[in-house]
Amino acid sequence: MDKVIVLVALEKELPQMVLPNFHIEYTGVGKVNAAFKTSELIHQFSPKTIINYGTAGSLRRDLKGLVEVSSFFQRDMDVSALGLEVGKTPFDEISEISFGREGFSCGSGDSFVTELPQLDTDLVDMEAYAIAKVCFYKNVDFLCFKYISDNADENASESWGKNISHGQDLFRTKILELSST
Repeated sequence: MDKVIVLVALEKELPQMVLPNFHIEYTGVGKVNAAFKTSELIHQFSPKTIINYGTAGSLRRDLKGLVEVSSFFQRDMDVSALGLEVGKTPFDEISEISFGREGFSCGSGDSFVTELPQLDTDLVDMEAYAIAKVCFYKNVDFLCFKYISDNADENASESWGKNISHGQDLFRTKILELSST
């Protein structure tokens, strides 16, 4: 896949050796780190497409394995005291980002979710919205795949720790499939 960068928060989620022929970069955890790294890489490499892979908590019991995410929200933006819905940034026309694909919704925030958040989405993570927003503004195509590592509940941290690297083979299969088309 020419001019494609794969962005992952942590090397433990997807070590370079899993996809040695792909350009993989690590953002670090959280929206600020993800936005900064995405901006830096777009400036440096001018990619055609950025693919985000990582772990996510599912807010739906029926979601398992590797899923494609197509709608991105900022889960921890809460200015409800100003009369706005959770997830809506004041004075920002963009509250949901989508790149026109079919998939699930993800709410990104700078907290590890262990109970049902106020924003209603299918998944929760800590980076996808930030990466999607930078790609949207910079006119870079964006794909996102998340491995369901936990159920975003009281057992989430233990489940995430056990499952952080379990989606590597599923993602490798998906990315190799995409690169052959």
